[in-house]
Amino acid sequence: MPELRLQNLTLGYERHPAVHHLEGVVKNGALVAVVGPNGAGKSTLFKGLVGALKPLAGAIERHGIDSRGIAYLPQIPEIERSFPITLYDMVAMGLWKSRGVFGGIAGKDHHTIAAAIAAVGLSGFERRAIGTLSGGQMQRMLFARLVAQDAQLILLDEPFAAIDTRTSAELLALVQRWHAERRTVLAALHDVELAQKAFPETLLLARELVAWGPTCEVLTVDNLNKARRMCEAFDETAEACAVAE
Repeated sequence: MPELRLQNLTLGYERHPAVHHLEGVVKNGALVAVVGPNGAGKSTLFKGLVGALKPLAGAIERHGIDSRGIAYLPQIPEIERSFPITLYDMVAMGLWKSRGVFGGIAGKDHHTIAAAIAAVGLSGFERRAIGTLSGGQMQRMLFARLVAQDAQLILLDEPFAAIDTRTSAELLALVQRWHAERRTVLAALHDVELAQKAFPETLLLARELVAWGPTCEVLTVDNLNKARRMCEAFDETAEACAVAE
């Protein structure tokens, strides 16, 4: 069965570690919250998992999962809203990995895109420029792109940040539907209560692994305090790592 295995994984920038010595397995169909304070390395970890960042040391083994089987939702500030593209075309980008950049959109693809837009409640917004969308509409659109991509592994970086309660609830329902379909979902979260309520498994990160397992056992007061202290104590001037061959 497809799974994601992290082996003594170290990730960083210009050889300075942002996540180090991470070890563990994400099993097929898991629903995992990745929780940690600001600066804990959650976004760095996701960039490594999606292949945008090469490990400084250790390895990521994607057993049974190729690059076309990974869908990634970055944080909204990473999206260039001034780019002249419609909501429809942005959702259609979810098909690029399977069709190729110049593969074109076939007849059945239009149905896939329309169904993805409907799944997030944005039917009728197809020709809207993305720069005119509200924060909540923007996030719905990015979720629609994930729906169109139809991936086995889904990585969500702060998917519920800065959006209204109704949008959060509806997008969370979509995440839970993916889980019921046995897709593997990892979501970086700041909201500890949301992780406790909706995510059966949690990885608590503070540049290093604090705890990983059932959410009720991981998100304890002691572990959360430990994570905060570890991030506060991290030395930004630490010696650079050797680059893995």
